[in-house]
Amino acid sequence: MGQVESKLEAMGLQLPSPPPPLANYVRAVRTGNLVFVSGHGPSRDGQLQYQGKVGQDLDVETAYQAAQLVMLNCLTSLKEEIGELDRVKRIVKLLGMVNAVPEFGQQPEVINGASDLLTELFGERGRHARSAVGMGSLPRGIPVEIEMIVEVK
Repeated sequence: MGQVESKLEAMGLQLPSPPPPLANYVRAVRTGNLVFVSGHGPSRDGQLQYQGKVGQDLDVETAYQAAQLVMLNCLTSLKEEIGELDRVKRIVKLLGMVNAVPEFGQQPEVINGASDLLTELFGERGRHARSAVGMGSLPRGIPVEIEMIVEVK
């Protein structure tokens, strides 16, 4: 077990089983030293753990936890592609999408669930560019979907 996974374990977290794609795509694609990780949702063991609109069915704190689980799924797919999370040179970019009511404006606070985890795990290598945007809906009614770009060694 590498340093990153040891940190996860110390935080009381673990990588879930790889989530199956919901349609015709792969979870991650490597080209050169970049890995593009597809949009992931908040599933564990093939079951959605969170559903609904933020600001209606979920509060910001619950959506933050959903974003953390989404990032754990992203990291599972990244590890499957590169073999070891310690090979991450830099988390480059996140796109965080929040399924929310129209008047909701705390998308950044929700996506911090993912960003805070990455910074904790990777330190400065985990600091990244990011967009956090609201959506009128997301697949299967999930509250959060995140995709990312990662530079690897």
